[in-house]
Amino acid sequence: MKKSMEIKDIRKYGDKERAKNLSRFFKTGKGEYGEGDKFLGLTVPTCRSLVKELLDISDKDLENILTSSYHEERLIALLILVKRFEKSKDEKTRKEIYSYYLSHTKYINNWDLVDLSAPRIVGKYLIDKKDKEKILLKLAISKLLWERRIAVLATSIFIYEKDPGITFKLVDLLMKDKEDLMHKACGWMLREIGKKCGEDILKKYLKDRYMTMPRTMLRYSIEKFDETTRKLYLNSKI
Repeated sequence: MKKSMEIKDIRKYGDKERAKNLSRFFKTGKGEYGEGDKFLGLTVPTCRSLVKELLDISDKDLENILTSSYHEERLIALLILVKRFEKSKDEKTRKEIYSYYLSHTKYINNWDLVDLSAPRIVGKYLIDKKDKEKILLKLAISKLLWERRIAVLATSIFIYEKDPGITFKLVDLLMKDKEDLMHKACGWMLREIGKKCGEDILKKYLKDRYMTMPRTMLRYSIEKFDETTRKLYLNSKI
C-alpha cells in the first residue's frame, strides 16, 4: 500500500462479488434496516489497513468519506475517528470528536458501524461525565434506530468497569422497541453484564422481566448460562 494514499484510492480495493454478498448480509433491500446502502466489497481487515494510511487526511476528506454512499468508506471514516480519539490526550479534542460523531449519526447507519465505534467514542467520552445518563437516555428514545443502538452499545464501557446501572435503565426503556436489532443489542449487553458483573446481578434483573421481554432479547441475555438454567428461563419455570 503506497504511503501517499488518497481517499479516491479506497475504491481500488473493492470486490464486486463480495459487494453483492455484503449487500444481502446487511439487509439492503426495500423495507429492510439497511435499505439503499451500497458496498464496495472491502473486508474489515482491509479497511483497518487503509485507516493506517489515511489517519492524517484533512477534515474535508474525512467528511467526504463519512458521508459517502459506500458503507466501507463510512466505516473507514469512523475507524479514523476512533483512532484519533484514542490517540488524543486533550479533553478539548476528544470532546470535538465526540460531538462531531453524534452530529453525523444519520451516516452511522448499520449495526457494524455502530458497534465498532460507539463504545470507543461515546462510551469512552461519557464514562466520567456526570450527565452521561441523561445523554444516553435521550439517545435511547430517538426515532432513529441507530441512535438507540449507539446508546446501548456505548454502555459496554461502563459494564467493563462493573457499572451496569445505566444499561439496565436503557434496557427497561427499550423493552418494547419494535426493532429486532435493538432486542439483540439489549440482550447482548445483558449477557455482558452476566459475564463482567456476575450472573447473580443479571439473574436479579431478569427475575421480574424475563417472562415479558422479547424472546430474542432473552435468548441473547442468557446465552452464557448453563444449559439447564437456560431451559428453565425459556420455559418460564424460574
